[in-house]
Amino acid sequence: MDDIPLGALFGALILLLALSAFFSGSETALMTLNRYRLKHLARDGHAGARLAERLLAQPDRLIGLILLGNNFVNILASSLATLIAIRLGGEGAIPLAAGLLTLVVLIFSEVAPKTLAALQPERLAFPAAWLYTPLLRLLFPLVWVVNLMANSVLRLFGVDPEHRGPDLLSREELRTVVNEAGSMIPQQHQQMLLALLDLEKVKVEDIMVPRTEIDGIDIEAPISVILEQLQQLPYTRILVYEGSIDHVLGFLHSRTILKAALDSDGLTHEELRALIREPYFIPKGTSLYDQLHNFQRSRRRAGLVVDEYGDILGLVTMADLLEEVVGEFATDPSDSLADVTPQPDGSYLVDGSASLRELVRTLHWDLPTDGPNTLNGLIVEHLQSLPEPGTSLLINGYPIDILQTQDNRVKTARIRPKERREGTVSEGLNM
Repeated sequence: MDDIPLGALFGALILLLALSAFFSGSETALMTLNRYRLKHLARDGHAGARLAERLLAQPDRLIGLILLGNNFVNILASSLATLIAIRLGGEGAIPLAAGLLTLVVLIFSEVAPKTLAALQPERLAFPAAWLYTPLLRLLFPLVWVVNLMANSVLRLFGVDPEHRGPDLLSREELRTVVNEAGSMIPQQHQQMLLALLDLEKVKVEDIMVPRTEIDGIDIEAPISVILEQLQQLPYTRILVYEGSIDHVLGFLHSRTILKAALDSDGLTHEELRALIREPYFIPKGTSLYDQLHNFQRSRRRAGLVVDEYGDILGLVTMADLLEEVVGEFATDPSDSLADVTPQPDGSYLVDGSASLRELVRTLHWDLPTDGPNTLNGLIVEHLQSLPEPGTSLLINGYPIDILQTQDNRVKTARIRPKERREGTVSEGLNM
C-alpha cells in the first residue's frame, strides 16, 4: 500500500464519497416518491417510473441493496482516510482524519444529497432505478442473506415483514390532498371534489324541501283550478295528492300532461289520474351518496322523504342533490334563495324556514349545520324558547333580529353581516 501515490488515494477517497452521496440521496429519493404520481407515470409508459415501482414493490430488498453499498463505500472510505492520515502525519493524525472524514461525509454524502432528493425526488430516483435494477440481480444472493437475517430480527419484535398496510387514502386524507393541490386544481373543482367526499355525511333531510313548502295539486279540485295550477307551477314533475299531502297519489310529468292536452279536447280527472306515476319514497336518514345511486337505479328524479311511521317530511329531487356537488344554478347567490331578500343597508331578510345548508353554501355564512336544518330551528334551539318579535341575538357572530313570528315559529328574521368579535355565540337579548 505504501507504493500507491497519495494522489491516487485521494482520488479513490473522493470517488467513494461520491458513491456514498449517490446511495444516500437515491435512498431518500426513492422512499419519498409520490406513490400515486409514480403509478400514474408508470401507466403512461415512463420507463424510469416503471423500474422504480418494481423496486419499491419489495422495499426490504431495495433498502438492503442500498445500505449494503452505502456501508461498504463508507467503511472503505474510512480505511483509506486512516491510511492517508498515517502516510501524512503518523498514528497521531488518525483522530484528526476521523473527525474531518465525519464532517465531510455528513455534509457532502448525507445532508446535501438527501436534501436535494427530498426536494426533487424524481430527478434522482428514476436514474438510480436504472442502476439498482441490474445491481439487485447481480447481488441478489448477498442481499437475500442480509434481508433474511434482518427480517428474523424484526420477527423477534413481533413485526411481520411480509405484511404491509394498505396503500389507500381515507376520506379525510383525500380532503387534505384536494386542499393541498393549490393551483393544480381550480378552486371551483376543488369545491366540487370536496362536496363529493361529503355526500355520505349529508342526509336527505338536510337538503329536502320541507313538507310545508311542497307545491302540488289536489286531484279533487275542479279541473279548471288544476289546469291553472299546472300553468303556474315551474316544475317538470308535479306532486299530486288527494285531499291533503298525507294522501299522495304520485307525480305528474309536465310533458305527458301537454301531450295529453294536445291529443284531447279537454283534460278530465280520469285522464289525469291515468297519467300519474306512483310516488317514490326515501327513508329519513338516507345519505346523499346512497340516494344518488338509488335515483340512478330506479330511474327516478324526485322522491318524498318519510319517517319511520311513513309520514311525509319533505321532497328531494335530483337537482337538489346535484346542487350539493356543483353549487347553485344561479349567477347571483341571493337570486338562488327565494327565502332571502338583500336590503340596502347590507342586511338580509330571511324566512324562518330557510335551509341553513343553503345559506352557508350560497352566501358563505358561518352558521352551524350539524343541528337544526332551518333558521327557525337554529334560533329556537339557541334561545330554548319561541322568541317574541323584536328579540335580538347573536349566533356565531351574526346579529339576528326577529321581525315576525307565526304559528309557533319564526316567520321572518333580519341577519346582518358578521361582526368581528372574539366570542362566537352570545346570549339572546329581548329588546
